[in-house]
Amino acid sequence: MTAIDARTGPPRPSAPLGATDLTTPTDQVLLAASAENFPVASRLLPARLREHLNALYVFGRLVDDIGDEAPGDRLALLDELGEDLELIWSGGQPRLPVHQTLARTVRACDLPAEPFRRLVQANRQDQVVTRYDTYDDLVRYCTLSADPIGRMVLGVFGLATPARVALSDRICTALQLAEHFQDVAEDLAAGRIYVPLEDMEAFGVTEADLAAPSASPAVRHLMAFEVARARTLLDSGAPLVGLVGGRLRLAMAGFVGGGRAALDAIRRADYDMLGGAPKAPKPRVAAFAATAWARWWLPGAAATARAAGNAATEVTGPRATRLGVARAGGAAPGAAGPGATGPAVTGSGEATGTDSMGAPASAVTEVDGTEGVR
Repeated sequence: MTAIDARTGPPRPSAPLGATDLTTPTDQVLLAASAENFPVASRLLPARLREHLNALYVFGRLVDDIGDEAPGDRLALLDELGEDLELIWSGGQPRLPVHQTLARTVRACDLPAEPFRRLVQANRQDQVVTRYDTYDDLVRYCTLSADPIGRMVLGVFGLATPARVALSDRICTALQLAEHFQDVAEDLAAGRIYVPLEDMEAFGVTEADLAAPSASPAVRHLMAFEVARARTLLDSGAPLVGLVGGRLRLAMAGFVGGGRAALDAIRRADYDMLGGAPKAPKPRVAAFAATAWARWWLPGAAATARAAGNAATEVTGPRATRLGVARAGGAAPGAAGPGATGPAVTGSGEATGTDSMGAPASAVTEVDGTEGVR
């Protein structure tokens, strides 16, 4: 069995894994983060917490890089990583430097073990599961791969209340879905599909269609539906921006805005992401983020955010993600079918028109219907 070297980290392919280096300096970690859709917003956050946030980020990158890139027996490496991780909470001394650093953060911020375990489990699942039959199955995967990040960050800030956690889970799942939908071609090349098979069947899309150089009308209809559902979910979590303050509010608005911009980029590409991941230009990302931030300074916004947080705690699990995309004849349960033009219901219960692809006509709509960037 291949073992993880305590000094140099896990085995690496010929190209270095970058942020997985267990002695990665902070600057290198932040440089790697800046290349992602939703970077670590270190400059927006208090200096006293950056060390803790960087510890979380390095751990997350290490787990993902083992799961995605390490040569040899990845499951064995993940098991070894998981065993060393458990020492943080059992009172032992972790062997890996990345866990030694993480232990200081866990103790300083009193973080629970479960989110960290879930990240390791998500990467274990990636080794054996390459397709998801239903949307609920995909959402359950996101509870392992995405939701823990938001819970960790809220924990570092001492803000992990049930209402904030429930809204954070919606945002994190939506961001994960946005990334999957941008990367359909890349994931398929790696042997994975993160579009529910039930939706593909409902829209008449095959795996061969996803391997084509450009999207067919059926693929475009499918992705319009997936993007609309992810956008509705993201908007339903957006009140979290109003439940935090200071620099964290700016950072959360950046995450929400980044997700909206990513989904909007797919829409602007006419739902054709098979030739490469559609990316939003930086000015547009900034505009979406500014809108997400400004919304929660309006009169009555604080009460709206609190009400949304309280409501979110009453609906958890996959049910929390089935928020109001219209149904059409012949579509999958909860699906807006090809060419749907009737009203789609947003997370607030309000109706909006849909475009010819079945996606919401309002390009950006807050959870209560407040219009944003178009």
